[in-house]
Amino acid sequence: MGVSIPVLVIVIALHLIAFVLAVGAERRRSTAKVVPDKYDERTYCVYGADASTAYGLGAFGLLLISQTLVNGVTKCLCFGRGMTGGSSTTCAIFFFVFSWVSFLGAEACLLAGSAKNAYHTKYRAVFQVENLSCATLRKGVFAAGAALTLLSMIGSVFYYWIHSKADTGGWQKHQNEGLGMATSNYSESTERKG
Repeated sequence: MGVSIPVLVIVIALHLIAFVLAVGAERRRSTAKVVPDKYDERTYCVYGADASTAYGLGAFGLLLISQTLVNGVTKCLCFGRGMTGGSSTTCAIFFFVFSWVSFLGAEACLLAGSAKNAYHTKYRAVFQVENLSCATLRKGVFAAGAALTLLSMIGSVFYYWIHSKADTGGWQKHQNEGLGMATSNYSESTERKG
């Protein structure tokens, strides 16, 4: 199997769009402020725009599609054709594991960040309570997802590239091997019987 440029372009594009969405989610995290209720002595949280949840889930989906594409093309390293032994196979296995670890970390950050960002605190306390805070997502969760998305892209591209070079298409070169040309005893055995 050779390296397919369209597959590489699609994988890189999906990862980069997911990275941009993750950075956008970090910049657009929900903000909240405590405001008093007009009708009673309670305070509640008013949240700003909730765009980062959609950005985070969009990045999650694009990253999932990209990882599925790479592993579908390479048959997830387990179900494909044979690969030549040596350093290229070792590198392919290393980048396979590296891409999966960074992919799972990025997906966890993006999904957890989106879920936590979507959570909004309801009524919290009475007016005189000091240091009242509203539940918001910690800074850096989507940024960690963005960084892991880039690492996943690097791992996936190198894994695909090296796997494509190490893949033999089911055939391996055998040196100094050939068909053994020997005389047949077929004519002798037929003469004895006849």
